[in-house]
Amino acid sequence: MVAVRRAIAPLLLAGALLLTGCEEDTPAAPAPAPVTTRTVTPTPTTVTPDPSPSSTPPSSAAAPPVASGKVVVLDPGHNGGNGSHPAEINRQVPAGRGQKKPCNTTGTATNAGYPEHAFTWDVAQRVGKALAGKGIRVVYTRPDDTGVGPCVDKRAAIGNDANADAVVSIHADGSTAAGANGFHVAYSSPPLNAAQGEPSTRLAQVVRDTMRSGGFSTSNYIGGNGLSARADLGGLNLSTRPSVLVECGNMRNATEAARMTSAEGRQQYASAIAAAIEAYLAS
Repeated sequence: MVAVRRAIAPLLLAGALLLTGCEEDTPAAPAPAPVTTRTVTPTPTTVTPDPSPSSTPPSSAAAPPVASGKVVVLDPGHNGGNGSHPAEINRQVPAGRGQKKPCNTTGTATNAGYPEHAFTWDVAQRVGKALAGKGIRVVYTRPDDTGVGPCVDKRAAIGNDANADAVVSIHADGSTAAGANGFHVAYSSPPLNAAQGEPSTRLAQVVRDTMRSGGFSTSNYIGGNGLSARADLGGLNLSTRPSVLVECGNMRNATEAARMTSAEGRQQYASAIAAAIEAYLAS
């Protein structure tokens, strides 16, 4: 995620250092000495979601009809067990364009301690339920919010292997810059393959436009007009499918933190993202 993040206080995981940023930003502390660790390769699951959130995502009535048979991969950023497994998530993996970066990070949190990984997991479940209700096959890059990883290269591979019509990675930012707020949508640029060209930029634009129509403000501190071309995000660089990463907002901003912490707010994010995906698939 963005370079403006700083390390925040330890979360609920005892003794675990919270790493700043999203996806594969450089950790705040160097990786520990090499140790023998388990390989983190969770099996992607195809689901008809029945998530725990009690509020049922409303159907996107305004979106064009979507033909069944489409495949969408949802990538909830980070994971609940990352903070207690620093050796595993600090392990260097391919990140595209000749780069190597840490396997994953712990993500950020609100000032009150609500973690990004929990927010992204909840929103992804709500999005998945809405899409599955429209006959879309939904694949998640992780099966729960208690595991470790998967690494960013594995997350990209899940989308590629599923031959996804769209891959959407869901995150939230942690900027401490004064007044920093708003969402932005990142895409790989310059493109490394055909899918990273027009299909991904169109997906990014549709997500941006739909979220803005849904009442969300575009970022005032990163990117331009709600879009951010990136060459350093491994999950996007390694994708061969139309892929974007949505930073839903800034968790360190009090107003956006309140929205992300509430079930109603998370449903608002999910409804907008689901409507955007439906609109892209129908376009």
